[in-house]
Amino acid sequence: MSEHAEDHVDCSETMYRIMEYLDGEMTEADHERIAEHLRGCQPCLDEHDLERMVKALVKRSCGREQAPAALRTTIMQSFSTYSVDGGVVQEYTEIRFDG
Repeated sequence: MSEHAEDHVDCSETMYRIMEYLDGEMTEADHERIAEHLRGCQPCLDEHDLERMVKALVKRSCGREQAPAALRTTIMQSFSTYSVDGGVVQEYTEIRFDG
């Protein structure tokens, strides 16, 4: 198997990871592998373009609404971060909203 074949991304992997790609949540190497696939695969590129348009529409439709300040403060205060032996441990507190 050639080095290029090992780096090849197929349509199923591209579609599985398309949101990571659009959100910039992958390594530079993986991003380039997906981009290379999109340059050579019109059906995947069409799906990419559709997902990008949907994200833009959702952002435009929902981008103006914000959670109330009290709710944002409560949520942010429920998270605590502690440093233990150089590592980071997350502690989450359950919040219940009655009403």
